[in-house]
Amino acid sequence: MRDFTVSLSLFVLAVGAIGWAQAPFETDTIKTSSGDLQIIFIGHATLAFRYGNLVVYVDPVSQYADFATLVKADIVLVTHEHGDHLDPKAIQATRTEKTVVVGTAKCTPQVPGMVTMTNGDSRTVQGLRIEAVPAYNIVNKVFHPRGEGNGYVITFGDKRVYVAGDTENTAEMKALRNIDVAFLPMNLPYTMTPEMVADAAKAFAPKILYPYHYGSTDTAQLTKLLAGVPGIEVRIRNMK
Repeated sequence: MRDFTVSLSLFVLAVGAIGWAQAPFETDTIKTSSGDLQIIFIGHATLAFRYGNLVVYVDPVSQYADFATLVKADIVLVTHEHGDHLDPKAIQATRTEKTVVVGTAKCTPQVPGMVTMTNGDSRTVQGLRIEAVPAYNIVNKVFHPRGEGNGYVITFGDKRVYVAGDTENTAEMKALRNIDVAFLPMNLPYTMTPEMVADAAKAFAPKILYPYHYGSTDTAQLTKLLAGVPGIEVRIRNMK
């Protein structure tokens, strides 16, 4: 029996555990060795994580939430410079003087004080171990060239969470190990087909797989492709 305790809450209001002050978001809660990790599914590529007293945003974008009304960030991770991932206005709205903003070299000119991580880097930020995984296209190279984008592996206690950014099923992704939760993008022509996502998932075997950034792609295709694959649980949340 896996050591995950999962609760799906469809409505998280201002009185909720994370104190969100606007429209409800879906959340999942996963038990780690150092307390609960709450995942907040904001929309498209925008995610939030609450872990103890820490709040982490990944690719906060104003189109998907009014960040001026949400809990402030301790860490902001930006995968690459495209407008549906990098929004300086949203970052500024969620930022305090203590917030650490991490991004790629192509993002730094737009965000003062951003910490740059390049592919293969790892560092500890606010007590969390963060690893930068290459994110790039193999087939449609024009959209996300190699060396410009990051995915991130974030370690929360004994759980490793991989947020892939915009990428295809690269060799570096397939070489990952011990991933407990993975967010993989699934929309053409920019990222992956369901077949590509399934191929990658079979290679590195995340315990829980969330397709995200999937637009109009039929998520049922991925569920069918991975049906019966042992050790991988596919979960669909509203991340169009």
